[in-house]
Amino acid sequence: MRKILVVNSKGGCGKTTLATNLAVALAARGEDVALADADRQKSSLSWTKRRPKNLVAIESLNWSKENAIGDKGKGLDAIVIDGPGGLRSELAKTLIAEASDIVVPVLASAFDWNATLKFLDDISDIKRVRKGKADIHVVANRINKRSNQVADLEHTLSKKGYPVLCRISDRVLYARHAAAGTAVFDQHDTKDHEVRGQWHPLLQAVDC
Repeated sequence: MRKILVVNSKGGCGKTTLATNLAVALAARGEDVALADADRQKSSLSWTKRRPKNLVAIESLNWSKENAIGDKGKGLDAIVIDGPGGLRSELAKTLIAEASDIVVPVLASAFDWNATLKFLDDISDIKRVRKGKADIHVVANRINKRSNQVADLEHTLSKKGYPVLCRISDRVLYARHAAAGTAVFDQHDTKDHEVRGQWHPLLQAVDC
């Protein structure tokens, strides 16, 4: 079973959006998937409660407390974890120690990528990651095509040894899906089709 942790110490980076859409993308391929919420705000749990019953099922797990980790996770193909902020808590360290993939969303602003670089250095020093048992995937999130900072973001992270895997654009449809308990991989209309291709590098990476 794969455990895919979506985490960053910097708030507002779109962690829950990545986690919910990634969970649906895997489930839409026929996998048994759970979405575990380890964040105190429990946004992912709220999303699963809004999710229509006629769509592909996503099991909901409340992992906001350390003693709940692993609860009801048996028999699944994958667990996507909406992680807590930062590395200070034992909960975060436990999740990273068990993860097979660590997805780190970052925004294209100097404030965000400087904080994210510190976070990436911190998680890279954790034993499981250092020994190559967990892969780090950096995702440029909420990207505005008109911004000239995207290239700066990718250059800065790559120079430090953290290449950006893919770019996820800033689109209103993500907010609409969040409110409805849905994801871009639930729908088959033109607008969703345009953005789904941006996720392919990440989906391929977590399949390895």
